[in-house]
Amino acid sequence: MAFTPESSLKPIVGDLATRLAKHRDVHTVGDLLDFLPRRYLDASKSGRLADFAPGEDVVLVATVVAATTRTMRQRRGKMLTVVLEDADGQRADLVFFKAYGHEARLVPGAHGVFRGKLQTYQGSWQLAHPDYTLFDGGEADPVYRGGLIPLYPTVKGVTDMQLTRALRLVLDEVELPDPVPPGIRRERGLPVLADAYRLLHFPMDAKDWGRGKRRLRYDEALVVQTVLAQRRAEAQAEEATPRHATSGGLLAAFDAKLPFELTDGQRRVGEQIEHDLAQGHPMHRLLQGEVGSGKTIVALRAMLAAIDAGAQAALLAPTEVLAQQHARSIRAMLGELAEAGMLGGADNATQVALLTGSMTKAQREKVLLDVATGPVGIVIGTHALIQEHVMFADLGLVVVDEQHRFGVEQRDALRAKAIRPPHVLVMTATPIPRTVAMTVFGDMDTSTLSELPRGRQPIATHVVPGIRPDWVARTWARVAEEVRAGHQAYVVCPRIGDPMDGSLEVVSEDDPPEADDYAEGEEGEATPRELTGVYQQIERLREEPSLAGMRIEMLHGKMPPDQKEAVMQAFGRGEIDVLVSTTVIEVGVDVPNATAMVVMDADRFGISQLHQLRGRVGRGGAAGLCLLVSDTENPLTIARLEAVASTTNGFELADLDLSLRREGDILGAAQSGSRSQLRLLRLTHKSDVQLIDFAREDAAMLVADDPALTDHPQLAALVAERLDAEQAAFLERG
Repeated sequence: MAFTPESSLKPIVGDLATRLAKHRDVHTVGDLLDFLPRRYLDASKSGRLADFAPGEDVVLVATVVAATTRTMRQRRGKMLTVVLEDADGQRADLVFFKAYGHEARLVPGAHGVFRGKLQTYQGSWQLAHPDYTLFDGGEADPVYRGGLIPLYPTVKGVTDMQLTRALRLVLDEVELPDPVPPGIRRERGLPVLADAYRLLHFPMDAKDWGRGKRRLRYDEALVVQTVLAQRRAEAQAEEATPRHATSGGLLAAFDAKLPFELTDGQRRVGEQIEHDLAQGHPMHRLLQGEVGSGKTIVALRAMLAAIDAGAQAALLAPTEVLAQQHARSIRAMLGELAEAGMLGGADNATQVALLTGSMTKAQREKVLLDVATGPVGIVIGTHALIQEHVMFADLGLVVVDEQHRFGVEQRDALRAKAIRPPHVLVMTATPIPRTVAMTVFGDMDTSTLSELPRGRQPIATHVVPGIRPDWVARTWARVAEEVRAGHQAYVVCPRIGDPMDGSLEVVSEDDPPEADDYAEGEEGEATPRELTGVYQQIERLREEPSLAGMRIEMLHGKMPPDQKEAVMQAFGRGEIDVLVSTTVIEVGVDVPNATAMVVMDADRFGISQLHQLRGRVGRGGAAGLCLLVSDTENPLTIARLEAVASTTNGFELADLDLSLRREGDILGAAQSGSRSQLRLLRLTHKSDVQLIDFAREDAAMLVADDPALTDHPQLAALVAERLDAEQAAFLERG
């Protein structure tokens, strides 16, 4: 009887299938094949008592040399005591307080693998009620035919040997279509899929399971790269209106009035975008760069080029604070070039409009009319931009800031407002490791700004142990020194807190902490740590002697929009000395006079987020200072904070961030509730990076010849199975 990967296990392995389904969500033949060993035991080299210490969970390969049963005095039934001997001749006792089911199997001469917690009792090694698997296949048909014994994740009521027997039965009969074409398998040195599973479940040596795992990792890479290749092909097939560069327009006038020189990187990326805009298919470009590398200037020049070509441009920002900041800075940079129809406006000027959800009805209607009829060349907004009643005269370019904060539906809703698909430029201030760029943003052309604009000042970062009052006092003294020197400071808190009762509720405006959710208790147990809230911190600072007489205000996402705007304007004008805020200031806020930042409970922020926050200071003519305050005593967490303090190279930090976080978190599968498309592939492994490169080349070739994968139905089926709708949407979001 032949099986397929979709075949139910129940008719094949009976009660074993019930236990696998209940405890491990394994229902089909394919599920069982993908239920991989968590480790392998070489019976000739390990599994001996000398390998372990008391209190450890042990895996012993041993032989039963004696077994006795006796009636227990204080409880009903019989107790079984078994004496094991390992290859070194060392002995340990097994104790079963219920002998039934074990005494007939654990007889002298029985040989197997025994797993349990190693303890000492009356001077002897002992394992109480261990799990075990006996090698009872016989010489004619041994269960374990190779040198390695696979050990699987624990399944209640199921032994490793039962799993091995079930897998032998399945692999002997399964018809397993191979999604990777034979030519690619030969080119990449990959075994056929059925052989890869045999190598993983029944390896002779480490090379076997290494070859099997490499094949499955390649399959995962090929799935993602095939989807990205298909999206690239679809984008190339779309028709867009070419937006050809013109001379003597807004862009030329803007360049002429710039008070500084563009960096070589900004010029190079500008030329790439200019080339893309002139094509008959939509630009789909990712612009990444360090905090302060000048991405906004690049995006603004692209928008001006689109306006010169007769189109409008829209800038989509994730928060009102950032949208307002963009509107202020773009109007300031353009000056009279943003004042079309106004007294003093340039002859070839355009208008810049802001559209947010908090605007009054009259304000919104005025902006909507101007956007629909054409005087507005640049419209900046939040999610309000994608509402149904927003109409454009001719939307030619969409700029998305911090793309990861938007859903694919939101981005597509904005693109749908164009007569023909618009060109899209996506910006991110979070440097992206190359493997993530290939795996998440692989359907986009990528531009990188790696150099900082001339005049940007260095930022010194230090870790402050919050449990040292003298260090904390010195922190506020340093803030006071910066203010007395004529500068300003941020104090960033992980929570808003509550002005009435001091409770510290999580708020929706802030990203969930990426780092430790709990501090370690004195005995190593997780104990909740009270985190700093904005309301609590501002009261403390107003009572801090070293900050006496200084103007201290707060900012957080739950404040009314007009109040938030007023605070940001006042801070920008220098009317506030110290701004206590949440991470609402993380991106886009540009106050050149701010030179100091204190991050409270810094261990609650991820590496990339700390780097983003730090980039808010040192944006003017003076050097920046960032102090990371944390009460943690966890050495790994302290090492992570010290790593942030040791470098301002965002790409180094991005690689470190990736090495410390799971790929599932990076690719959005952690909360999806379904199987991640990256179960085995590791974006931090050098060999897996090579596999991603191979898969990218192979997917490009396959999709170029056969975009719908009509001639490769097995690969098409694997893509559909592995990449569910939620994960596909996440790949589009990045």
